[in-house]
Amino acid sequence: MAGECRAAAPPTSGDSTNPGQITIDSPPGPAHRHGMSAIGSRASLQILHEKTFGLFLDGGDLGEILLPRREMPTKWGIGESVDVFLYLDSEDRQVATLKAPKAMPGQFARLKCVDITGVGAFLDWGLPKDLLVPFREQKIRMEIGKHYIVFVLIDPQSGRLIATTRIARHMDQTPHNFHLEQEVDLIIFGKTDLGYKAIIDGTHSGLIFANDVFQELRPGETLRGFITALRPDGKIGLSLHAAGRAKVEGLEGQILAELNARGGFWSLGDHSPAEEINAELGVSKRTFKQATGALWKKRQIIIETNGIRLVSPNI
Repeated sequence: MAGECRAAAPPTSGDSTNPGQITIDSPPGPAHRHGMSAIGSRASLQILHEKTFGLFLDGGDLGEILLPRREMPTKWGIGESVDVFLYLDSEDRQVATLKAPKAMPGQFARLKCVDITGVGAFLDWGLPKDLLVPFREQKIRMEIGKHYIVFVLIDPQSGRLIATTRIARHMDQTPHNFHLEQEVDLIIFGKTDLGYKAIIDGTHSGLIFANDVFQELRPGETLRGFITALRPDGKIGLSLHAAGRAKVEGLEGQILAELNARGGFWSLGDHSPAEEINAELGVSKRTFKQATGALWKKRQIIIETNGIRLVSPNI
């Protein structure tokens, strides 16, 4: 039933082994604010008094906010403060929890659909009340048991916390300040004929070209990547491999060591498939060719039709 707790684990940013807890921060969205406290945020609130249902906290202009008895800390005292997350329960009452949601407002995340009702789908996000995705916010109709990439936000109409699968509209449309070869956090959210679409540092989107990927990437997977292209139209090229001279120089030494170990000849070369090069060296074919080209210019190797040969093997 929607509103019941399915999981209560704290969020683990960047942990691709736990698909329910993959998030990357983006600039915080507008909070539903009432004075000092805000629905959809964490706050340190003072304990005012205890009642049958739990502890009542000072929520400022929000008034007294209930921390349900099942949520109460083991040790507490009147006048002390507790760190809580503020949200609305299944009856739209302001309530506090000690638990951390799997995604905060303003974050993208991969969450599991656990229920569908007449108002929309509900996702497990680690709190007693599941997170609503209204039908109008579903790009495709959700199915129970499946995971979806969503953006968490405060509904400007109702003030409730909701999620949406229409994530493109929540990408940052302002000019970015990325630079070439910058290392960034990525979250995969789609695939095209050209490659994989990824959210960059929780703000903008970019593309990892298919010929630079040697593993299957799934929506919601988080990993480190690098900026490889910044186009005038604002589009961003990405790679999972570090670019630049430092990487090529490191690869040169790796190739020379491998050639020495193989007696001076290696059947890996320009004719080799990109997948074979990546399996052997963990780099793209382009980076491999940059390294072998540099070694050839230094007259340390000979490039042959069926491989590469060391000029002076150490045997």
